[in-house]
Amino acid sequence: MKQNMNELLTAILPEGKLITATISQPRQKDSESYTKVAIKPLMLKDELHYQLAYHYEKKVTHENLALSEALPRITTLLEEQMRQGLFCTLEADYQVLVSKKGKLGILKKAPTKKEAPSLSHNRKKTYVLEEGERIPFLIELGVMNDKGKVLAAKYDKFRQINRFLEMVRDILPALPKDRKLTIVDFGCGKSYLTFALYHYLAVQEKFELNVVGLDLKADVIEHCEALARTLNYEGLHFRIGDIADYNEFDAVDMVITLHACDTATDAALEKAVRWDASAILSVPCCQHELFTQVQNDVLEPMLSHGILKERFSALATDAIRAKLLDIVGYKTQMLEFIDIENTPKNLLIRAVKSDNQPTATLWREYEAFRGFLGATPYLENALRDKLPAPSNV
Repeated sequence: MKQNMNELLTAILPEGKLITATISQPRQKDSESYTKVAIKPLMLKDELHYQLAYHYEKKVTHENLALSEALPRITTLLEEQMRQGLFCTLEADYQVLVSKKGKLGILKKAPTKKEAPSLSHNRKKTYVLEEGERIPFLIELGVMNDKGKVLAAKYDKFRQINRFLEMVRDILPALPKDRKLTIVDFGCGKSYLTFALYHYLAVQEKFELNVVGLDLKADVIEHCEALARTLNYEGLHFRIGDIADYNEFDAVDMVITLHACDTATDAALEKAVRWDASAILSVPCCQHELFTQVQNDVLEPMLSHGILKERFSALATDAIRAKLLDIVGYKTQMLEFIDIENTPKNLLIRAVKSDNQPTATLWREYEAFRGFLGATPYLENALRDKLPAPSNV
């Protein structure tokens, strides 16, 4: 048995042919022992190693072994502890079976793995904005140093910016390609995401842009406008103003609204719809409207508890917003978004224009849901002229 196992391992381990392997089915059942061992190759200090992951009932432990250590360790596992092994290489799969009497058999099969293994121990996550590249706005905002290294204290912010840009990247096909894009960011605040969006679309993707960030805080807007000029972001500007009163454009291609409080989010969504925006990205905040409206005897066991009613009302508010956007011609998704200010996770409503929405069906579903809650949503009233006639039922 030892010779056959050694022949196999000697053939596939030193030459780096192994992609993955799994050894399983312990000979003796013990709740304290591992039930399987997963094996993969990796490079440590420019030397080929093998990582063995021991799977217990409630934990996984790891062991990195050099080739000289891995070969006898894997052999021992099959000789003394386990009954089955599967070794996958680019050339073939090898299934190892050990009988109750200790007799070993090796079956050679067609390969199931089509790609060579990655030998990186700590595989680097691919971001939209890559660490190590000098990105001027991130340097100016104190996220990177002048060599392109992300500061340790700002890494969460760097990751959150990239998460937002991933959501933008997914909807690029929905944006016009043959002209300058107009984008409005309502409630832009310190504008980390506004600068990130401009850099991604204008610098990396080569869109011609006219981006406006709007906020009520004069000192914040003054700082952001100065930074945009320092960076020579010619198509990025900042304005002091309120969402409801903002009327600089007749049409806008993308609307962003992050943490506009309560019905200010609805006011921004109404603007986006009336501008016929191709894309909407909205992270709602402080959804208080339905909290005072929702009434339903069936839901009383939940609604009688303030914290549960608050959370339910927030979810119901966003469900209503998403359904209304669908009804007026958008395809809407709810995505988990990590707030740029490092507050708890919340939802992002992402909507893109769509020509194939079944309006009548969606409206019936909406009316049934809204009626069940006993709600009179702000956004429905704001978009009344764009919605089907209310049912008499």
